[in-house]
Amino acid sequence: MNEEQQKFVFVINHDSDVPKYQQLVNGINNAIAKNILKKGDLLPSVNSICKENQLSRDTVFKAYTILKDQKIIDSVPNKGYYVSGETRKVLLVLDTFKAYKEVLYHSFVNNLPDNIITDVQFHHYNIEVFKTIINNSVGKYYKYVIMNFDDQEVSSTLSAISNDKLLLIDWNIQSKKENNYVFQDFGKAFYSSLKEAADLFKRYKSICFVYPNYTNHPKETLENFKKFCNDFNFKNEIITDPKKFDIEKGIAYISISDRILGHFLEQCKQKDFEPGQDVGFLSYNETPMKKFIYKGISVVSTDFNEIGTKAAAFITHDEVMQCYVPTSLILRESL
Repeated sequence: MNEEQQKFVFVINHDSDVPKYQQLVNGINNAIAKNILKKGDLLPSVNSICKENQLSRDTVFKAYTILKDQKIIDSVPNKGYYVSGETRKVLLVLDTFKAYKEVLYHSFVNNLPDNIITDVQFHHYNIEVFKTIINNSVGKYYKYVIMNFDDQEVSSTLSAISNDKLLLIDWNIQSKKENNYVFQDFGKAFYSSLKEAADLFKRYKSICFVYPNYTNHPKETLENFKKFCNDFNFKNEIITDPKKFDIEKGIAYISISDRILGHFLEQCKQKDFEPGQDVGFLSYNETPMKKFIYKGISVVSTDFNEIGTKAAAFITHDEVMQCYVPTSLILRESL
């Protein structure tokens, strides 16, 4: 047993709500994460753990079995259990799976070393699903990257995770000032992008923001859309009912939904409208395909590749991370 391993001891809180077997699992995972335990290090025997911590053999066996299933430890007959690798598991929780989230995901995993394994789950803006994911994952992962959303229980649910292991991404909502984060700006940055496109919008008689009632997109964008139109004297309309989306010549449309983009292009074909001439369209969130759709779809978007890269840096470095990723306007033929 080397000098560093001698520093490793199990600390069991018999009054905790966390099951004792899970406390054992957490203890070993944390020790590996902090390099107290390294590949090849022998672990305390089942009998010694039972004796020193007043635990049953079943409890210890359950903890070691979980760790073996996760390929974190292994065993050799008559020799005991040992750390089989320096693999660390991280949890990435996203809202839903969409094309731009795939960009974020691939950027994240591609910037992690080979010994980091990523589990991905989706909360679909459902607080009960979110609570189940978080409550079932506490202590099982090296670090957590969470895309939060607007629900009063989000913050209290996340309080079960140590702040130095938690990174919030995408939306600054239900967060605390001490949280690590990589956010995009849905407000002033959106306004700035619209301002940059003001001369193009002047080609149209009005601007219509299609904000479907099924979306969870931050309402800050609506507020800044109204401000932009007021500041630049643009006639404007907001449509929340997708059934009322019927394009008209001379209107520029903005939408945060790719479903609406699909309806827009379909109606352009039916009415023989030329995007960028007869009607305009500005889409929210860049995807790999939007530069190829029709003659190119103009977008206002944050850099999801950069969010993934910075999230990966949080995993590999024990440093505080608090930053915003810029939002930019990408002009193509649709506007």
